[in-house]
Amino acid sequence: MVQLIKLLEILTEAKVNFVLVGGAAAYAHGSAMVTQDLDICGELSSDNLLRLVNALAPYQPRHRIGVHKAAFTPEQATAESFKNIYLATDIGQVDFLGAIKGIGDYTEVEKGSEVISMDSFSFKILSISKLIEAKQAMGRPRDLETVSILKQILDETN
Repeated sequence: MVQLIKLLEILTEAKVNFVLVGGAAAYAHGSAMVTQDLDICGELSSDNLLRLVNALAPYQPRHRIGVHKAAFTPEQATAESFKNIYLATDIGQVDFLGAIKGIGDYTEVEKGSEVISMDSFSFKILSISKLIEAKQAMGRPRDLETVSILKQILDETN
């Protein structure tokens, strides 16, 4: 989890517009389920993608999906149209998603977020109730197991 926190810090310092979603968000809300990647929903503008690629540049960002596993470059960030970007870096995997099933695009995800602080930085995270909605919409067994855990956490805090 240490590398995922470092990735969050790097993206925050670079002023990348994103909201933490997925397993890392569930973990931050109190789930004990561990994740190996960082799922974030982000703004897909050229400026934001350029901030993303520049922030990750020291860590050799490369596409995780595809035969060639090509580097993620500034030229791609500003010239190509993406819906999602699945990256491997030297310090962990980042799934940069343009929309979240059950919630919507980045604008809608951001509306359903809250700010969380860690050490010396803060970032947006999908609220526990919106995360439950997203996980239910995904409907995979692991997501539904996470929904059950998150509902218990929500009940305990109310």
